[in-house]
Amino acid sequence: MKRILFYVILTILNNVLKGSRFFYIKNFFLRTIGIEIGKGTKIVGPIYINYVSKIRFGNDCWIGRNFTVDGNGNVTIGDRCDLAPNITINTGGHHIGDGHRRAGLGLRCNTEIESGTWIGTNVTIVNGANIGESVVVAAGSVVVNNIKKNTLVAGVPAKIKKELS
Repeated sequence: MKRILFYVILTILNNVLKGSRFFYIKNFFLRTIGIEIGKGTKIVGPIYINYVSKIRFGNDCWIGRNFTVDGNGNVTIGDRCDLAPNITINTGGHHIGDGHRRAGLGLRCNTEIESGTWIGTNVTIVNGANIGESVVVAAGSVVVNNIKKNTLVAGVPAKIKKELS
């Protein structure tokens, strides 16, 4: 039932609602199915959340279309975060198994994106990587390790390119 409600909220409402009430109504319905959304947060287009234990969006965030979370871990997004379209966070994975089956024992990972962070389009965050406060993640990056605060990272895998003041 929760999956059906989620589909209705994010597919049908996205095509019907327009204007300032759009975000208010969408957030209301998302909260009813257990997603925590802070004041002033705007979830723009459809988002896809599969099997996540808990997800929390802080205050005054902007979440672009096609935001995707897959896996069974938790995701926490701080206040004043801007996430461009097509961001993927994977909160599950596997140990490497034997030759009979390489996807071994499952992993559950949690991801935190701290306040003030800006993530560019088409970024993937995996393996429970955490992103510090006031970070910029360049478009197309793949974040596989924790990122310290006040840095600009880019690449595959994402590496520090610049310290920010």
